[in-house]
Amino acid sequence: MTESDGTGANTIDVGSFWRAIGQRATGATIVTAAGSSGPAGLLALSATHVTADPPTMLVSIDNKTSALASVLEAKHFAVNYLPQGAEDIVELFSGKSPLKGADRFAAGSWGALATGAPTYNRAIGVIDCTLEEVIERHGVSIILGRVVDFHADPDGAPLVYFRGGYLA
Repeated sequence: MTESDGTGANTIDVGSFWRAIGQRATGATIVTAAGSSGPAGLLALSATHVTADPPTMLVSIDNKTSALASVLEAKHFAVNYLPQGAEDIVELFSGKSPLKGADRFAAGSWGALATGAPTYNRAIGVIDCTLEEVIERHGVSIILGRVVDFHADPDGAPLVYFRGGYLA
């Protein structure tokens, strides 16, 4: 629903915003870190590149997300692009599972790259980053990270989310 914000500019409500965002196809992505209390991770709805020189990634994390503390403490994170068939991993990290924190990592096979952040061994791509900057906006931490390592599976097929479901 579109409303005026009193300045002549239009605004939309949260539900309308999510419907609009749902029109973009996105790869299922898990962001992970290894803090002092063990591995932590979240389903990342916003993870993208910023620049190739220097190689930099951006991840948006709601300030209420428990994994944010691990990213900030560890000063690193890994962006794991999930393969087709990894819907169970998405569910573990979506916040809907009864498992929390390090217990989420019991399922699947995990390794690490340069920073030590957990990396999903079946991921079609992993981008390993050191934390460079945190920008606070509207209850969200925008995390900028320098890419220090990566892994790619050139034969893997991505798990793609679109309009509330997965593409086949």
